Amino acid sequence: MAQRKVPVADILDNLQQLYPDAHCELNYTTPFELLIATILSAQCTDKRVNEITAPMFQQLNQPEHYLHLTQEEMEEHIKGLGLYKNKSKNILETCRILYEKYNSEVPQTHAELEALPGVGRKTANVVLSNAFGIPAIAVDTHVFRVGNRLGLANSDNVDEVERQLMKRIPKEKWTDAHHWLIWHGRRVCSSRNPQCGSCTLQSMCKFAQAEAKKAKKPATKKPAKAK
Repeated sequence: MAQRKVPVADILDNLQQLYPDAHCELNYTTPFELLIATILSAQCTDKRVNEITAPMFQQLNQPEHYLHLTQEEMEEHIKGLGLYKNKSKNILETCRILYEKYNSEVPQTHAELEALPGVGRKTANVVLSNAFGIPAIAVDTHVFRVGNRLGLANSDNVDEVERQLMKRIPKEKWTDAHHWLIWHGRRVCSSRNPQCGSCTLQSMCKFAQAEAKKAKKPATKKPAKAK
C-alpha cells in the first residue's frame, strides 16, 4: 500500500512545535560579522566558528580593520578552522571590496553578495535572511538531508532542493523553516544513526517509513550448498 502523502503544513507545524526558538547558531552582532562567520563556517561546526570569532571580533569587526593584515596574520586568527588558508584569502579580498565599493556596508542582494570571494548561494541566503530579514532558504547539509528525508524535496542537487523547498513552503516561513530543518538535523535526524525511533515526525517521514519497512522485512536464507 502506498504511503499517505503528508501535507507540508503538517510537517512544518510539527517542526515549529519542536523548535519554537530555532535561530541562527552563529554568534554575531552586525551583518558584517555574520558574513565573516558564515564564510568561516564552511565545513566547520557553528560551535567551533564561535570559539574562533569571539576573540577575533573584539579586534576585527569592520572591513577596514582587515585591510592592513597580511594573509599570514589573518591565518593566525582562524588557523583552528578547516580550509583556513583559502578562507583567509577570501576574507581579506571581501573586506577590501566592501570597503572600496560598498562603503564598508554589506550589500543586500544575491548578485552582489555572491560576487564576493568565498560567498556562494548558501552564505548569501544566510546573510540575507538573518541579517536583513529577507526571506530565504539556505540549503546546508542538514537542510538538504532532512528536506529530502521528510519528502519536502526530492533531489540530489542542492540548487534544485532549494527551488523545491521555496515552492512548497510558504514564503513567510522560509527563514523559520530553514532553522527548523537545521535544528532537527543537528539534534535528531543525523546523517548516520538518525533517531527515527524516538522522532515525533516518524509517521510523517518518508525516510523513517522506508527504514521501518526494511527492518520488518525477513532475512532471506541462502540455499544450502550440495555436499
